[in-house]
Amino acid sequence: MLARVWSASIFGIDAVKVGVEVDVSGGLPGIVVLGLPDSAIQESKERVKATLKNAGFAFPQRKIVINLTPADLRKEGPSFDLPISVGILAASEQVRADLLGDFLFLGEMSLDGSLRPVAGVLPIAATAQKMGISGLVVPADNAQEAAVVEGLAVYGCQNISEVVNLLNNPGRYQPVQFQNREYGEQVLSGGVDLQDVKGQAHARRALEIAAAGGHNLIFVGPPGSGKTMLARRLPGILPPLSFSESLEVTRIHSVAGLLKNRGTLVCDRPFRSPHHSASGPSLVGGGSFPRPGEISLSHRGILFLDELTEFKRDVLEFLRQPLEDGYVTISRTRQSVMFPAQFTLVASTNPCPCGYYGDTIQACTCSPRQREQYWAKLSGPLMDRIDLQVAVNRLKPEEITQQATGESSESVRKRVQQARDRAIIRFQGEGNLRCNAQMQSRHLQRWCQLDDGSRNLLEAAIKKLGLSARASDRILKVARTIADLAGDENLKPQYVAEAIQYRTIDRMQ
Repeated sequence: MLARVWSASIFGIDAVKVGVEVDVSGGLPGIVVLGLPDSAIQESKERVKATLKNAGFAFPQRKIVINLTPADLRKEGPSFDLPISVGILAASEQVRADLLGDFLFLGEMSLDGSLRPVAGVLPIAATAQKMGISGLVVPADNAQEAAVVEGLAVYGCQNISEVVNLLNNPGRYQPVQFQNREYGEQVLSGGVDLQDVKGQAHARRALEIAAAGGHNLIFVGPPGSGKTMLARRLPGILPPLSFSESLEVTRIHSVAGLLKNRGTLVCDRPFRSPHHSASGPSLVGGGSFPRPGEISLSHRGILFLDELTEFKRDVLEFLRQPLEDGYVTISRTRQSVMFPAQFTLVASTNPCPCGYYGDTIQACTCSPRQREQYWAKLSGPLMDRIDLQVAVNRLKPEEITQQATGESSESVRKRVQQARDRAIIRFQGEGNLRCNAQMQSRHLQRWCQLDDGSRNLLEAAIKKLGLSARASDRILKVARTIADLAGDENLKPQYVAEAIQYRTIDRMQ
């Protein structure tokens, strides 16, 4: 007997509907899986056989042919355990087959019949809803994640027996309801507050500008000056994720398998901090079945690279295209996938190998040649893409001993939100443009017009610092953000002057 069950396979951060055709016929007992399955699906043959027996179902001692369609699409992962099991039960007439077309099945199975959570449930649920599937059957731990999608009945089951009971008696089961979360209750700061930072008014101001405009930022200073402490407080002054942004972030984390034990939306802005030994593929994503890397996991959030100059130069060069375009494309022989990567890059580094070049207390022991080689790890095109380049000096003794007196993250966040609201109003009708850092040349011509005084300042800075056209555009974007923080629609000379000072370490050696 032939039975068809619907499932799905992940393709980038989207999903493709997959048909699982099961034919039970005469012949020598055995299982054959067709349709470009990976090793995890091949292993499903023995896993499903043992699972059905342990759960009390009869496993047909006949020839079983399983065909995964479309045949030219590679399928991977253990999520096909459940649809294969249901197909075998339906083909051997142990479960009703008339309702199979209304459901899409997804789940890994343990040998005792229990269902284990799998990755990528949210994009699969969205695909099922678009394709007219009325019900989605997933492991109970994935139910809340899938229930985010409206217009789709989601059933969370603990084991294969519950799935069979659902198919045989569908009226006895109610779909899972999504437990929405109030976005105003997000823990945006991760337990840290900008008020904890002593001194460093210049660096705090740079953080506020970076948050208000989505600008990339690098801190340069000696060890112990507070670079990492400052960077880790940036998420606390960023505006909360909107519901649509939360869905975007959750889809990426779902595909990466980071929601297995959470089962709900990602409501906090991501903050990713890979070690400097990270490889290029770990940053941008990759694999035979491409999966998102750190830059995509940082989408709508922060990618923090501590000790930037310790990263390999070729690894850092992987960042150039995503920083400019907001996405990364991974090409393989059989497929090419695109992952979103609209993140704010925050980096920190010492000014030289010993860390004390320019320090007022401890002398630098590095030669000019060593400093030149040290900064050569950061290419000019990469530094052009970093809007704010901030020197962080060692704290004075009286600043170390005094109580922290700076503004709290909450008060700074209010100003940041107001500046972003001004930008959103300005960018209405411009598609996905959400902050000043994303402006293109046509936007700069429209919203960053300079008077004579501002233009003279910018021309002098370009000549003195040897700035590229891209770096000068970054100055205009930062100046636009500074004006937004001041509640001003015009780019005045003082805003341009402040933006220029954040490029003074462009070619530091």
